Amino acid sequence: MNERRNAPLELNSEDFRAIGHKLVDRVAEFLATLSERPVTPGETPPEVREVLGSSRALPENGTDAARLLEHTTDLLFEHSLLNSHPRFMGYITTPPAPIGILGEFLAAAVNANTGAWFLSPMATEIEAQTVRWIAELLNFPTECGGLLVSGGNMANMVGLFAARQAKAGWDARATGLHGNETRRLRIYCSKETHTWMHKAADLSGIGTDGIRWIATDKDLRMNLDELRKHVRADREAGDKPLMVVGTAGSVSTGAIDPLFEIARICREEDVWFHVDGAYGGFAAMLPDAPSELLALSEADSVAVDPHKWLYAPLEAGCILVRDVEKLRAAFSYHPPYYNFGVEAINYFDLGPQNSRGFRALKVWLALQQAGRKGYEEMLGDDIRLAKELYTLVTKEKELEAFTQSLSITTFRYVPPDLKTRSSAVETYLNQLNTELLTRLQNGGEAFVSNAVLEGKFLLRTCVVNFRTSLTDIQALPQLVIKLGRELDKTMRSSMQEMIVVS
Repeated sequence: MNERRNAPLELNSEDFRAIGHKLVDRVAEFLATLSERPVTPGETPPEVREVLGSSRALPENGTDAARLLEHTTDLLFEHSLLNSHPRFMGYITTPPAPIGILGEFLAAAVNANTGAWFLSPMATEIEAQTVRWIAELLNFPTECGGLLVSGGNMANMVGLFAARQAKAGWDARATGLHGNETRRLRIYCSKETHTWMHKAADLSGIGTDGIRWIATDKDLRMNLDELRKHVRADREAGDKPLMVVGTAGSVSTGAIDPLFEIARICREEDVWFHVDGAYGGFAAMLPDAPSELLALSEADSVAVDPHKWLYAPLEAGCILVRDVEKLRAAFSYHPPYYNFGVEAINYFDLGPQNSRGFRALKVWLALQQAGRKGYEEMLGDDIRLAKELYTLVTKEKELEAFTQSLSITTFRYVPPDLKTRSSAVETYLNQLNTELLTRLQNGGEAFVSNAVLEGKFLLRTCVVNFRTSLTDIQALPQLVIKLGRELDKTMRSSMQEMIVVS
């Protein structure tokens, strides 16, 4: 072996600089031309695999780094769904803030392991400051505990583990859920709660049968009478009511549960109050925020997603727990660690990971670049655009508006001659709008998703995109009408016998 190694993965500074500059130029051009590109190429899995050459074996010998990055850039730019596109309004995935993209580059260069303070002193303190700033935005106590995690699923899950240890009434970490002192644990959430609930109940050992799915009212908000009834009936049956999950912006329609009343019930019943604010929680920062979002300050724990409405690159979720010691009790096997005579934060004591990437940097940078006022402006614009879409839809005879909350609007295409809403007509409208969604998602002009409300298949738009403009919003109803007419003409002939036209 030579005295100086020449490892196959090493790049000298000149080559690294040249390759890096070229990549930055290509990324900058990509971001500048997003609106000129299709939102998606609409390719099938076999087509993508063919372009990739997925069946080839691992190369025996290495490849030139410059050529490799050039080819990979082509693959990703030309064969991806572009959630940064101004007309991507499908899922709650935002365009990454450019400073967040650069932050990821910088974080990878330092490669801090934020599991322990000793391994990442500055990165740990940046994460702690980021958590406090997020708490400020939500009007949550800034002395809380919290950490950055992969996303909403994990943030909510950490909240459940904190609740399990704090409220079970026995040491669930030591004895599990089936010891001599245990009782059946119960979790309460509305039927609109995201599917993270299934995974969390499963992985925590509570089991999905331990979930009480509470009915909703006409506005898809948790029914409080049903909640009280189930909590009291379960306690009388010998079960242990553990946690109530309030939703601050449901995935399907943006519905917000009556959080103040849920908080009061939780206090009365000695139950942990958790809020899933993965989507809508950050709207609490707005001067005209929905009043129920002010109740986030009363929660025991809140989950939010900076990679949603803070426009951070994936992955970045965040869990806040009012009492940091309850978070530590759920995960730590060590006493608090002191360095230089003061307590140091070891994030492996506050969450499930030991090795952790530096997720906070991209969020920390963007929060400072935009400031609170900048975020208020961007979130407010997203909401105003969604409301404008709802208004435009109500003016079109061939479109039927359904819901509008936060930055989510739902509607569907209805041929104007189908006025009689028999079960056969509703079946046809569901099939028509399902096919319409497929055309939209594969066409590349705009990307929306769907919601199903009271058996009706709806088109769903969610504006969480600082690149979306009024022009993009105004174009969507006409695109839906155009495709709807074409599909109706094709589909009606084969289904005429089941449709009553009046």
